[in-house]
Amino acid sequence: MSKMRHEEAGLTDQQVLDMYYYMLLARKIDERQWLLNRAGKVPFVISCQGQEAAQIGAAFAMQKDTDYLCPYYRDLGVVLVFGQTAKDAMLSAFAKKDDPNSGGRQMPGHFGGKKWNILTGSSPVTTQVPHAVGIALAAKMQKKELAVYTSFGEGSSNQGDFHEGANFAGVHKLPVIFFCENNKYAISVPLKKQLACESVADRAIGYGFKGVSIDGNDPIETYLAVKEARERGLRGEGPTLIEAVMYRLVPHSSDDDDRVYRSREEVEEAKKKDPILTFAAYLKEAGVMDEATEKEISDRVSKEVDEATEYAENAPYPDAESYKLHVYGE
Repeated sequence: MSKMRHEEAGLTDQQVLDMYYYMLLARKIDERQWLLNRAGKVPFVISCQGQEAAQIGAAFAMQKDTDYLCPYYRDLGVVLVFGQTAKDAMLSAFAKKDDPNSGGRQMPGHFGGKKWNILTGSSPVTTQVPHAVGIALAAKMQKKELAVYTSFGEGSSNQGDFHEGANFAGVHKLPVIFFCENNKYAISVPLKKQLACESVADRAIGYGFKGVSIDGNDPIETYLAVKEARERGLRGEGPTLIEAVMYRLVPHSSDDDDRVYRSREEVEEAKKKDPILTFAAYLKEAGVMDEATEKEISDRVSKEVDEATEYAENAPYPDAESYKLHVYGE
């Protein structure tokens, strides 16, 4: 009997079910946050919808506890796999005291936490890229066997930080995975107005390392690409630029009206390739998930999101005095 695609990739039935669980969890947290925003309960949402497959596939290929993440603001799926929870995500959305990313001091999507090896994100985009390169340089100098994952949108690949980071990592052959989540729009600017080359992956050649373009709607393909990139980095062969091609299914953020720059037909067409639906279909076809298992996962996710929402809504806000923390020398 021929092997299924996930088996060929070295993934067990349980691992791909776990992948689906994390994809669905990221989606349902995100959808709930939009409802809370529209109800006036949380101030801001920046979404991962449509990007879950690439995020989960990538995170599964990294090594928790040893590797480092320098994610960008959409990477909810990645940080969930590395150990953040639905509660953590909701505490952040409500800007509560126990938000693990910043204690309610930073807008949502600025993931961070020493215990998960997640470097705290910054508001200007792409600053995480040179930081990731710095962590990789330190690891090389200390002879530690680890890789660093850093993600960014295709718009960020036009920033100086990306070019400086990629150039330095290429020269020093550092174990960095540059993971570009190409969702076709830098806020309202379409891809064709952002870069003249065929794909973001083509840029890697200028820095002397490998660049690959993959289907970001496919978690298995993403897993394999990131796994290989990680192994190359650990062998001393330097960084890899991975362009995961996907589509952002919702506006840039809760403050954006995407109707002014893209047609509803385009968005509806993209929804046919929604990775949650296509991966569920694959799992059923592979005989890994039946309707009962799908319902079980769906119920588990709903319960987690409901409990997290209630918990975060009722959790305390930071003390007023805390505004002085981490600002002045103490």
